[in-house]
Amino acid sequence: MTESLILSLADSTLRIATPLIFCALAGLLSERSGVIDLGLEGKMLLSAFAAGTIGAVTGSLALALIAALGVGFAMAMLHGYACVSHRGDQVVLGIALTMTAVGLSIVLGIAWFKQGGQTPALPDAVRFTPVLFGHNVLVYVALAGVPACWFFLFRTRLGLSLRACGENPAMVDTSGLSVQMLRYGALAVNGLLSGLAGSYLVLAQGANFAPHMTAGRGYMALAAMIFGKWHPLGGLCACLLFGFLDAVAIRLQGSYLPPELGGGAVPIQLMQALPYLMTVLLLAGLMGHARAPAALGIPYVKGR
Repeated sequence: MTESLILSLADSTLRIATPLIFCALAGLLSERSGVIDLGLEGKMLLSAFAAGTIGAVTGSLALALIAALGVGFAMAMLHGYACVSHRGDQVVLGIALTMTAVGLSIVLGIAWFKQGGQTPALPDAVRFTPVLFGHNVLVYVALAGVPACWFFLFRTRLGLSLRACGENPAMVDTSGLSVQMLRYGALAVNGLLSGLAGSYLVLAQGANFAPHMTAGRGYMALAAMIFGKWHPLGGLCACLLFGFLDAVAIRLQGSYLPPELGGGAVPIQLMQALPYLMTVLLLAGLMGHARAPAALGIPYVKGR
């Protein structure tokens, strides 16, 4: 019984943590290049809406996935155009992207499907099915992305240049590389990873799009990235921790407190809030200890 519970929690942890891992890697690449990304939530949400919409209309898994990737990429390029090319406020734009995605997904969902903002349920042919140990391919793509990201950032010349953009962009410029192109490249991969996170919610974890279905996962991924000190392996551990807490919260719903604690059912609201409370606690405890890239959030102006 104990082994069964442990395996069940491990499986649930991986499934819940997968979109967090995609988003944490997306935020990591963006912020290592010097661009703050508070728009992860919006990119993931609108990508999920695109996957649900195209999947419902065409009945094609491939087209639904391409749509999610395309929307994530387009939003990332918009982010780059405003913040990298025109040196806009990165914090404000990230929040604006998220607010736009929330409103747009609801308005278009209601207008197109007349189901309160939801898309129709997708058939099994438009969903990722388990391929190994009960998990679908996106779970393994997310896990493989962690060592790939680590190798790129810390074992390649291009990764070193990208990290230098977040620490000392003037030095990168002096070496003859383009700070703007490196930041655009990081944002391009950021958008694709956000698209994978959004598509996972609709094409693997759920069966359709619903308004606000990301439920703050983009911000949790940012917290995981900070908790992991802007390192892929640290971010993975934080995402798995959040996934585990969420899995435990789901498991404890409907359970009862022991008599010495007063008995009665465990409050479902407390269980649902557990991962978010942990996010706040981790950030409150680490903000003074984790060091962000030195040039994070500072627009680079050539010649200064």
